[in-house]
Amino acid sequence: MPGKTMVHSMESERPSGERISLSPWERLSFFAAHSSASALLLVLGLRGLYRFGRLLGTVEWLINHKRRRRFARALRSCSCEGSTGRDKPSAARKYFMRSRCDKIFYLIFDRLSRTQALSLFTVTNQEWLDEAVSQGRGVYLALSHSGAHHIGAMFMPLLGYKAAGVRDRNEGGLRRFVQDRFDRRHPEFRQTRYLFADSYPRDIYRCLQDGYVLASAMDVARGRGNPRQIMELTMFGEKRPFLFGPLRVAMRCRATVIQGFVISEQDFHYRLELVEKLIDPEDSNGQEADIHAALTAYASNIETRIRSMPELLTRI
Repeated sequence: MPGKTMVHSMESERPSGERISLSPWERLSFFAAHSSASALLLVLGLRGLYRFGRLLGTVEWLINHKRRRRFARALRSCSCEGSTGRDKPSAARKYFMRSRCDKIFYLIFDRLSRTQALSLFTVTNQEWLDEAVSQGRGVYLALSHSGAHHIGAMFMPLLGYKAAGVRDRNEGGLRRFVQDRFDRRHPEFRQTRYLFADSYPRDIYRCLQDGYVLASAMDVARGRGNPRQIMELTMFGEKRPFLFGPLRVAMRCRATVIQGFVISEQDFHYRLELVEKLIDPEDSNGQEADIHAALTAYASNIETRIRSMPELLTRI
């Protein structure tokens, strides 16, 4: 699908000549982890490695009492307990297994062939994305801090979409290590644009005007983000902050805004589920009321998704 374009989180084009900055100890430890996961992949195969990841996650669930308590607090803050018939221990165990398998898959992604990788990824309602991209005004993909959106970002260039992404300036070393391996194995990743979370709005304009699909999360943690770009809405029974700046830029560029979630499934299968067109430039008048309506729908969709799948929580 040549000519398609996507951005995974936010930042401007990767600075010219930028190198992945890692300390010698980080490089050694990440290389050891990557080599170990790759060796297990050769011995166990993909399905066997997935089951090994679930076993590791279960062991971690049994012994990591501190993280289990943090998950329980997060679950209470999302009013998830009892809302879907899932008891707290079951949700916690699924969370530990999902997060451990996601980390292992992230490590071994560069070991998969293009054909094998693409067989593991599907996009629900992909026609929405393709139609919006074909209009040439860019697409804003509204993700959230739930699910493995960083894994979804790895697949998109392989589907033929150019990618750009927003990341924190203090991003973890593992992400930078893996990114470096992707860049060297798959030329598509070298075309990816990145934005830092504190970059200027003009970088977002540039991505959309160039026809990219710009994806980021608008459900920010309290105290993060520019206060002038924050709108508070009720989610899980309490006021929570949401960024509205990307929506305003998208409307000015007449870009379609689509909300999606990356769902982890069995045997390292992943699904980008596009759930709603939050703003359609053909129907929008570009008013502030459109931003409020879009953010309200965005928050409601997150609430529904987390209540049905609490294991997607990531802020633990």
